[in-house]
Amino acid sequence: MDVAQTNQSSKQVLACHGKSFYWASLFLGQKLANRAARLYEFCRFVDDIADGDLPHRHETLADISACLKGDRLTAGPEVDAFLELASEVNIPMNAATELLDGMLLDQQPTAVKVEADLLRYCHAVAGTVGLMMCRILDCQHPRADHFAIDLGIAMQLTNIARDVLEDAKMGRRYLPESWVDFSAADLATSDIPCRQPTAEAIEKLLNLADEYYKSALLGIQLLPFRSRFSITVALRVYRQIGVLLKRRNLSWWKGRVVVHKIEKIFLSIYSLVDLRPKKVPTHQSKLHQSLQGLAGVDTN
Repeated sequence: MDVAQTNQSSKQVLACHGKSFYWASLFLGQKLANRAARLYEFCRFVDDIADGDLPHRHETLADISACLKGDRLTAGPEVDAFLELASEVNIPMNAATELLDGMLLDQQPTAVKVEADLLRYCHAVAGTVGLMMCRILDCQHPRADHFAIDLGIAMQLTNIARDVLEDAKMGRRYLPESWVDFSAADLATSDIPCRQPTAEAIEKLLNLADEYYKSALLGIQLLPFRSRFSITVALRVYRQIGVLLKRRNLSWWKGRVVVHKIEKIFLSIYSLVDLRPKKVPTHQSKLHQSLQGLAGVDTN
């Protein structure tokens, strides 16, 4: 497959499975949009393995992780394509291997205990993607990684809030036990007794996500100018999922909420306001207090 075919294939995956990200990528320009689509295709590839019904998911993910660490020659064309991209833009491989570690965690029943564990999981499966996106966008600012991690964490917290019922049916409960005392099996039934307490936990989750969104928005100024609008649009559109959940009174048992195209257009226009030049404050270290030792966190 030549370069043009590879880029087209990656864009098709993004358009089909990551509609909010695809919308935001339209404002990146062809070169950066192609890179972003290639990264998304790899992330989608490993996510589909993690959430799929293949009989040897754990072994397959472990093989990919070994390949990324250099302990195995190859793990298939999708991984080879990612390694080529990583070499092109200098993606930190510890971010990629931590992403795989997060996927491996999902191969067993998940019952998060406390908020710190939740944040470390979100860093593994999404904060790392923020780090990799910094390289995709040619962002060289030494302070940018912290804000990129925050955007990834915020988006993953939003995912969790949106997918409580879906995750529960897969044996996963990401809402901390310290917030809500129901098992994944309890949540999967969505019975009336667990609805309101879980809704309150989801509201807490979305409020936590907002802390990370606010931090990420402050760091947008550190991106190259061409990328700022696209990433702001992605932030605004994804954050809207939480807004819609709250507007629906956090009725998580009714399934997913969707941000429609007309809302994306409005949010894109509104995002222009965020492009006004402003001084970037020091990153709030408290947001990474529970993340010490993870990729990109110890670069203060």
